[in-house]
Order: sequence, then C-alpha cells, then structure tokens
Amino acid sequence: MTDLTVEHVKAAADRIAGVAHRTPVLTSRTLDERVGARVFLKAENLQRIGAFKFRGAYNAISRLSPEQLRYGVSAYSSGNHAQAVALAARIAGTNAVILMPADAPPTKLAATRGYGAEVVTYDRYTQDRAALAKELSTERGLTLIPPYDHYDVMAGQGTVALELIEEVGPLGALLVPVGGGGLMAGCATAATALSPGIRMIGVEPAAGDDHARSLAQGERVEIDIPRTIADGQAISTPGELTFAVNRRLVESFALVGDEEILAAMAFAFERLKIVLEPSGASALAALLAGRIEALPERVGVVLSGGNVGLDRFLELLKSRP
Repeated sequence: MTDLTVEHVKAAADRIAGVAHRTPVLTSRTLDERVGARVFLKAENLQRIGAFKFRGAYNAISRLSPEQLRYGVSAYSSGNHAQAVALAARIAGTNAVILMPADAPPTKLAATRGYGAEVVTYDRYTQDRAALAKELSTERGLTLIPPYDHYDVMAGQGTVALELIEEVGPLGALLVPVGGGGLMAGCATAATALSPGIRMIGVEPAAGDDHARSLAQGERVEIDIPRTIADGQAISTPGELTFAVNRRLVESFALVGDEEILAAMAFAFERLKIVLEPSGASALAALLAGRIEALPERVGVVLSGGNVGLDRFLELLKSRP
C-alpha cells in the first residue's frame, strides 16, 4: 500500500468486524444547547482495551504472515497502543514485546502486562523510542507495529469515522484528538469520502502544537516533548505518513489547555456518565471551550479513550481550579 483510501478503511472494517466493538454514539441535549449544534459523540472509551487503538493494531496484525506471527510482534507506546498490540497479539496467537515510557500511567503498564505482553521501559525525555524499538525488533526478529505511521494501522483507525457516519449520516465537521496523527488520517480519509464538504478539525494540547505548526509551515515541525496531562498526545512531531494525509484533508488543528481538558473530563463524567482519560477528552474540550469557529449544525466528536485509573482520575478532577 502506497496511499490510504476509503476502500482500505472499508476492508479494515471487514477484518475487525466481530472482534472490535462497534462503539455507541452518544448524544446530550445539554451539550447541544451549550454549544449550539447537534453533537454526535463516538465513544471509543468503550472500545476493547478502552481506546480506539485496538482497531488499528488488530487490523495490522491480522495481515501478518504465519512466519511473522511465529516470531512475534513489537510496538512502542505510552499506553493505549501498547495494550492494543498486546491484546491483538494474544488473539492472533503470537507474543508481543512492548517498549513503554517508564512514567507511563501505572494502569496502562499493568494492563499491557495483563494481556500477556513483555514490557521494556525507557525514558521518554532522553531516549528515542523509535530507534530503541527498531533495535529491539531486529535483535529478536519481531515485526514492529508502529502506533500511527503505518497504513494498516491508519486504515483500522479510520473505521471510527466510517461507523459514525454510517450511523448518523453526513456531518458538517468532525473533531478528532491528535497525537501522532493516525486516528485523524484514517478518519479524514473515510469522512471526506463519505461526507463531502466535511470540515476535519484536529485537536491537540496547547503545549504540544506540533501539528498546528506543521500545517502552518507546510512541513513536519519537531518540538520538545510536551509536558501535558494528555500523555497519549505527548508527541514531538507528526508521523511522516500521517502528515502526508492530514496536510491534504485537515482544515485546522485547535489547541486546548490542560484546564480545558479537565473541564471536559468533568462534563463527560457528570453529564454523559462516562469516564474519559485526558487525551480522550481533548476534542470534547475544544468544543466546550469554543475553539471551533463557525460551528456547523451537525458535529461529530471522537472520544478516543478512557484509560485512566481511579486514583489518577480523582487526582486530576480535584486539581481543577
């Protein structure tokens, strides 16, 4: 595959059918009235492993050869992709070795090990995770499943938008949390094909505005690893493959502060009765904070994940100003 098309996303949907959950679409009259639009929330916090990442990981691993499966797979991730690869590998009957930052949330480290994967830790602020993972994979003969810069991974993530639009019909805009850009690339590919004229809007932490800067400059920009509560979006530069897609299909990238993310997590808990992790709440945060200009009548929002432990969830919400 040398490009990503809606046909690749549809093929991924066929592969993951019956394995990944077809997550519900939530609505809230309170939310609609507050923002002045009809809002459809795709609840990927209710996906297997608690995040959208399972879609891409399973799609990629399901396409490996018997020989590749015999040796096993590897991945690098702050948590959700780690869990996704671990579970997908277990379902495929192969082993997984996952490189995770030493300061990853304890619940994500425990869950990854719980799915049967071997976890190798590193320092996210001083070590190059991609280089470490490549070295590890070469040494052990493992097939590396990147968290976003991989067409099969992107195609799997695009099934989020495919399902949403199939269920609710055309949308004026779709708000998607952005880390490495794989979820956005897949969703933008599907949504722009199924809902012509849709505005694709990425959302990232204000401290980690690498996509916004890259789109403005027309090329990938690298920043320091951002320090933000949205650990799943603490990325220094967009993926090479993902940015090639997103620069064509994404209108803009909105920025949200940690306090706005916390407010969105509280709203989701109090009004929607769901738990979101910080990264999973960022797109909702942009909507609630009024970051989207000229909001259309029908808006989709991806709630990308809910992997946050009870103690951390309470700590975060108590820290709100």
